[in-house]
Amino acid sequence: NHLQRWDIAADKITNMAWWEEIELDGLTIGCTPARHYSRRSLNDQDATLWASWVFKSGSLQIFESGDTGYGNHFQQIHERYGDFDFALLDCAQYDSRWPDVHMFPEEAVQAAASLGARTVMPIHWGAFKLADHPWDDPALRFTKAGEASGLTVATPLIGETMKLKNASGYQQRWWQGIQ
Repeated sequence: NHLQRWDIAADKITNMAWWEEIELDGLTIGCTPARHYSRRSLNDQDATLWASWVFKSGSLQIFESGDTGYGNHFQQIHERYGDFDFALLDCAQYDSRWPDVHMFPEEAVQAAASLGARTVMPIHWGAFKLADHPWDDPALRFTKAGEASGLTVATPLIGETMKLKNASGYQQRWWQGIQ
């Protein structure tokens, strides 16, 4: 609805439900489960679906978690798609008052293990403050837990283009020392 209000042509918009896939120029895009809620006004609580995403090409398989709490949906996604080369995982804006909608950093690392991810990147942190944790706490905790689990944790600079075949080259912890 928003896209159409912004004058995006209807034939360029694809609505998807969980487990649906589309093919686009050799890229498979899969809509996969997430745990969150949706709301844009007073009358539309959970009227739309929230999702995570799988992107598959001939040589790479990537997972993007979207906003999500931790749950067994990660194992279900792995059962359907197998191991992932790269996973971008929500690891911030967490609070014990809403554990079902955003993962704690250590849960995000557990999700990476459930997905069979080789390389991971923490996302959804450092942009705005919704929770009471320090702005860099998600990245600190995620990288510590990820490295302890033997994962390659990529942390490119915000806006930096990253080459997945050289993910180990993006491990500079650039946020350390910033106040």
